[in-house]
Amino acid sequence: MSGVVVSINVSPEGGVPKLPVRSAILRKEGVHGDKQNDLRHHGGPERAVSIYSMEMIEHLIGEGHPISQGSTGENITIRGLDWQLMKPGIVLRIGDACVEITTPATPCATIKESFKNGGFSRISEKHNPGSSRWYGRILTEALVELGDDVSIQD
Repeated sequence: MSGVVVSINVSPEGGVPKLPVRSAILRKEGVHGDKQNDLRHHGGPERAVSIYSMEMIEHLIGEGHPISQGSTGENITIRGLDWQLMKPGIVLRIGDACVEITTPATPCATIKESFKNGGFSRISEKHNPGSSRWYGRILTEALVELGDDVSIQD
């Protein structure tokens, strides 16, 4: 099973939305050019990158949510992977980078504008399994570009 990078998103000032760029370097300490305002809950080596599914974004739009790529703070948006397979320990090859999935990204009020009636818990792994964004640890640092292949490694 393989997918493709459809959006790369960063926020040089921190916060959301994260804005689209053509490429970014994934580093062990985080995505180059991206900043987090709340380092207690975001960032660091175990949460160096946030990844989300384009199919989930489209599903949420179909439910009436005003979500878009980067609006919930994900750095990389992927199309084509079975999002139900995501869990801690899964290793993704994204272009030349390798990322180990660590934890689901717990939603907070910062992203409420992406959901009708502010219902950001819609993408809580606890309340709606399979709908979460995921954090990852960078195993292999590399430049990631739009259109890069994404695959689950054995």
